Amino acid sequence: MRHDFIDRYSRIESPIHALDPRAKAAAFFALIIICVSTPNSDWWAFVIYATLVLVVLFASGVPLRYFFSRLLIVLPFILLVCIFLPFMHKGGGQVSLGPISLSKEGLLMMRAILLKSLISVSCLILLSSTTQFADLLHGLEKLYVPRFLTTVSAFMYRYLFLLVDEAQRIARARDSRNYKGKWIWQVKTTGYIVATLFLRSQERAERVYQAMVSRGFEGEFPRWTEIRMRVYDYAFAVLFIGGAIIGRMVRPWS
Repeated sequence: MRHDFIDRYSRIESPIHALDPRAKAAAFFALIIICVSTPNSDWWAFVIYATLVLVVLFASGVPLRYFFSRLLIVLPFILLVCIFLPFMHKGGGQVSLGPISLSKEGLLMMRAILLKSLISVSCLILLSSTTQFADLLHGLEKLYVPRFLTTVSAFMYRYLFLLVDEAQRIARARDSRNYKGKWIWQVKTTGYIVATLFLRSQERAERVYQAMVSRGFEGEFPRWTEIRMRVYDYAFAVLFIGGAIIGRMVRPWS
């Protein structure tokens, strides 16, 4: 399997990839907070937020197909939440579509939640696609994110691939024995696979823990080079966050 599906394009060269992880994390999380706190009626602000995201996307060189394919993964979950809002919220008048009556306030809320969700997810996709995962966690530590969270995330990222590989090996062993049957008859076998995978994962975790203790691991991963904020990084963070703040303050012409 591919072991880089989270940060597959984090090693290409671009002005965005060259930024310090702290600058990118601060800028993107600030945009998410500003976007989520924007009133639903300020549609012009969402246009500015989306423009900022698109500018960074084109400057990063991340393939559009990859970006939108990741965005489409979460789109069904967003739509599942938004689709019921015009029926649940009342007020602002009604919009009739044949026998169906929709609330204008609900439609406004549906549009706002859809835009907020897409912009927020886009920020996370760009952050992970332009920063190697280890560098991102190190940058978050420099931003005083609790080390417990970054350490757990680092181990999850390192060993998630091993867990998936182990599951694939078990599945291949099952298929090599010509096991067939409809899914309803595979429940028992699936239970055995899950139990075996859990036991193997637990044994591997114990071995890894003993190896780390014997090497004096104290919760900090060694690094060859230390990250440093430069003028270029500060300028990006200030301009990006400033653009988001301006978008939050701007009102449409009316």
